[in-house]
Amino acid sequence: MILNLVSGPRNVSTALMYSFAQRSDTAVVDEPFYAVYLARSGVVHPGADAILRTLSADENVVRAQLAGRREKAVLFVKNMAHHMEALDQPLIPEAKNIFLIRHPLRILLSYSAVMPNPTMRDIGIAYQHALFQQLRAEGADSLVLDSGELLKDPPAVLSLLCQRCGLAYEQRMAHWPAGPKPYDGVWAPYWYDSAHRTTGFAAPTPAPSRTLPGHLNGLYEDALRLYEKLQPFSLKA
Repeated sequence: MILNLVSGPRNVSTALMYSFAQRSDTAVVDEPFYAVYLARSGVVHPGADAILRTLSADENVVRAQLAGRREKAVLFVKNMAHHMEALDQPLIPEAKNIFLIRHPLRILLSYSAVMPNPTMRDIGIAYQHALFQQLRAEGADSLVLDSGELLKDPPAVLSLLCQRCGLAYEQRMAHWPAGPKPYDGVWAPYWYDSAHRTTGFAAPTPAPSRTLPGHLNGLYEDALRLYEKLQPFSLKA
């Protein structure tokens, strides 16, 4: 079984990968199409040279590598929506697709602290919505996971997620050791500092008190409309 996570940025995708890595029956893969995205988009990210040396920039090679992973019964693939948007064929055959979303105000407040002019493609929600709609039209059973709902009660939401994926929940999914992991991508030193300090899912945080810079209001309103179309489908404890 392949679980294909389609996540937006500044979410709990790394924590969710760590959670599934604790399962006795699951292997995890961290953003396998990152090099494909970098090569095709031309964007400059921290550690890009190491990523391009470590991962294949050939989409078909990466797909073959994923298809060949058989060391455990379940393969959890953490993907970023903007990476998948750069692919010729974004879907992994026969995978169960899980869309990880987050309220766009929280995404934009976090993202704009690093990149002051994010675009809709950067935050991923439009592509998540389009891909979710495509799968629904094709009759595929896709799941939506809202990080806000997940953090309210991780064991309950993870139990429901596992049930919908045909798996038994394992209590070990709620915790993991602190520090770097052998399955982290080579970009971890640039992005995973806070994740490496965790040993479980963080408690929910209060609603943001800051406001967005004015030039992001239009993007926020567009993203919010798409988020509100996906959120009713999200798993709730």
